Amino acid sequence: MTVNTVTYTSRRSQIEDYFDRTAVKAWEQLTSDAPVGRIRTTVREGRDKMRGTLLSWLPEDLSGRRVLDAGCGTGALAVEAARRGADVVAIDLSPKLVELARKRAPQSLPTGGSLDFRSGDMLDDNLGHFDHVVAMDSIIHYETGDAVAALSRLATRCSTSIAFTFAPRTPLLASLITIGRLFPRKDRAPWLEPMAKEKLLQMMREDPLLAGWQHSQDQRISSGFYKSQAMEWTKR
Repeated sequence: MTVNTVTYTSRRSQIEDYFDRTAVKAWEQLTSDAPVGRIRTTVREGRDKMRGTLLSWLPEDLSGRRVLDAGCGTGALAVEAARRGADVVAIDLSPKLVELARKRAPQSLPTGGSLDFRSGDMLDDNLGHFDHVVAMDSIIHYETGDAVAALSRLATRCSTSIAFTFAPRTPLLASLITIGRLFPRKDRAPWLEPMAKEKLLQMMREDPLLAGWQHSQDQRISSGFYKSQAMEWTKR
């Protein structure tokens, strides 16, 4: 399966515009310890749980491993992976979020890991090959076909595991998305593209680039307005 360049590029542009020109301050606050409202508190708690879940699927000792944090945001997951000894390439579409991630990153990593923050497309082949790829809330704005195509592209440059999140298709999430679209445009992110788990699994199993991969586990996190499902695929 190949990425639909038109739809993928269009959504990528919308996401970059939202985070880089509209929501950096809100995102900086959400991902900090600063007080936030009730709704954003539940989102923060949900994201913390999800990040913990994805990190729990990685080895405790990542020494000598190369990890791609695809859609790194403000860098919290990347930092934790580097603290385990990984050489982490953390990439995000938003230069301003990447700049914030660099400012928050520790000055040194006694475990021997490294952090390389970059702004750009997570599908860039020039990023090289990795042992593990983690994509937290970075394909949730793409249609299922484009999301699967993106994951299969990443799989061609990964040797061990790919963990990612998607927005599960449920009546409740559909209602929350509808409510969210009532907020002023400046206060909301590009809309989510909910995915049906079984359809996602079927499309991934049928993708020839994922022929050597298998679904190993998944976990749903629900916290207020944050509804997300993590899934891991491993190389056979």
